[in-house]
Amino acid sequence: MTHASRTPVAVLGLGAMGSSLATRLLDRGIQVRVWNRTPERAEPLAAAGAFVVPCPADAVEGTSAAICVVADGEALGSVLRGPGGVLAKGPYPGVLICASTVSPEEVVQIAGDIPSVLDVGMLGNRDHARDGELRLFVGGEEQAFNAGRPLLDMLGKEVVHLGALGSGMRMKLCLNLLMGIEVQALAEVTQLADACGLDRQLVLKTIAGSGFASPVMAFKSRRLGSGRFEEPDFRLRLMAKDLMLATKQAAAAGLDLPLASAAAETHVRATEQGLGDQDCAAVTRALTPNPGSDT
Repeated sequence: MTHASRTPVAVLGLGAMGSSLATRLLDRGIQVRVWNRTPERAEPLAAAGAFVVPCPADAVEGTSAAICVVADGEALGSVLRGPGGVLAKGPYPGVLICASTVSPEEVVQIAGDIPSVLDVGMLGNRDHARDGELRLFVGGEEQAFNAGRPLLDMLGKEVVHLGALGSGMRMKLCLNLLMGIEVQALAEVTQLADACGLDRQLVLKTIAGSGFASPVMAFKSRRLGSGRFEEPDFRLRLMAKDLMLATKQAAAAGLDLPLASAAAETHVRATEQGLGDQDCAAVTRALTPNPGSDT
């Protein structure tokens, strides 16, 4: 390990991904300082040896890198520049890693004049994060990337530097756009099969085992088959946010992406129906004749 990887690392935001990243670092013998808006989320990590602090500014004190994994751009801005934020006590001397999925332009604006900042699009789920099996797509200056590389190598099985700051978010939005469309397509097929009197379980089993299904569709077919969307792998409201960000990126580039727009509209509607904290496969409930049910 390099000197940088022996010094403490801060993890800001302890949702599914943040907690798993912190666990991965603790398992590798790294000192971890953690903060979360709701402190009780930090209790399992404290039991595992993490140092829990009351605000982001305290979390980054004495660290070589800080990983921000919060829900959206507003939360990221607050963590960095709000009261008690990372920059409350002055410039942060370490590598700031923005792993929250936000607008590429937003991460550039929020980063401002921070000397070393990277935006990282993470491909994988909480299990991948815990086991160091993520694929990480990184934007930022070469010098910042080289400084953060030892830590990123510890967190992911593949680390790709894409270019300027914002590139990691652009890749992440492309990937989440594809996932959102695939899951919606699977949900629509399931609804059509139900309406036609076909056996849902047989249809989903056939799709999952066919050459038509991506790994994501094969995985989500189990959710759709069981109708259980609690304990989400990826929350529907976060997918809705990412799809809206992708459509805004397309509009700014002068592109008309009909599938992206349709998927975003359906996911927003599902969120408005109160499904936002369920797994993104719950989008199927926004497609039913009786919203909120599976039939």
